[in-house]
Amino acid sequence: MRGGMQSNHKLVIAVIAGSTAIVAAAIILCVFYIYYYRRKSHRQNMYRLSCFESDKTSGGSCGALMMDFKKIESATDNFRETNILGAGGFGCVYQGHLQPANISIAVKKLSNAEAITQFQTEVELLSKIEHPNIITLLGYCIHAETRLLVYQLMHNGSLETQLHGPSKGSALTWHLRLKIALDVARGLEYLHKHCRPPIIHRDLKSSNILLDSNFNAKLSDFGLAILDGSQKKSQLKLSGTLGYVAPEYLLDGKLTDKSDVYGFGVVLLELLLGRKPMEKPAPPHTQSTVSWAMPQLTDRTKLPNIVDPVIANSMDMKHLYQVAAVALLCIQPEPSYRPLIADILLSLVPLVPVELGGTLRDEKSLKPTTYVHA
Repeated sequence: MRGGMQSNHKLVIAVIAGSTAIVAAAIILCVFYIYYYRRKSHRQNMYRLSCFESDKTSGGSCGALMMDFKKIESATDNFRETNILGAGGFGCVYQGHLQPANISIAVKKLSNAEAITQFQTEVELLSKIEHPNIITLLGYCIHAETRLLVYQLMHNGSLETQLHGPSKGSALTWHLRLKIALDVARGLEYLHKHCRPPIIHRDLKSSNILLDSNFNAKLSDFGLAILDGSQKKSQLKLSGTLGYVAPEYLLDGKLTDKSDVYGFGVVLLELLLGRKPMEKPAPPHTQSTVSWAMPQLTDRTKLPNIVDPVIANSMDMKHLYQVAAVALLCIQPEPSYRPLIADILLSLVPLVPVELGGTLRDEKSLKPTTYVHA
């Protein structure tokens, strides 16, 4: 009896000892895992930082990363007023120069509460996107209530400034305008067709199309973008810019990739006509360029008279009619009548010279056609 009790006592001790050893081993493994994970994460962050600092070209190859506020402050000369490139409801955009990477940058400084969600969306999307016709996000910074987004600097500013600023589009030739339209179409096709899930930009307009020193166009400002199918679009807050917003979205909140196609059509009209999407012929009245232009786009006798005078005498008339037809399809009130961006791309490629990214080689078609305004 006594021997049996001793045997049971030894068994209990063995079980307790074994359990203690297992718990201790589990604790050690947890500590090791946490230590290893933190070291790995630290090494990755250090690698990304060193990669960015050593990149002397665009800075985009490492992806977006957290940046030091003081470095950005120094790069913009303490956010000097003379370095402001533009301003809006979100805040200001400053130009700067980042050292020692020797990169010219544009810094968007977001300072209101509403911009926080847009900031998060832009960082999440642009960190995963890499395309020649989409702006490169170099980094971001969170400093107290301020949010900063750091991009590559686009030396020729926005398409809106080029078309409607002091130069009134004088730097944009007919073929250069078609090249810009082709670049935008390529950027949109990437978002709609090659991203998984597809991305709807939701705020396509000329001010969100930026031009580098060679007038390569890049889509920017993804703060309102959404992943197609990620949430009920009917629950989204109505956003966008009057004149570019598709009618079905404006009326009942319907949002699809065809909404971006509508915005593209409005931008195409801007390139073609040199007019803003909403014009004021006589204050306080405002007129939509879409409603004004639509009946004239199909009339070959009227179309040449509404083209931007800057390019009026430098285009092949056949190409003018083709571009007008594409624009007309894009701005159809019924979304199902609008083409896919991939089809638009196929329509524009043959109209753009090879040296500008298209397939146009016929020298005859490059010669300007002149006509007399009525």
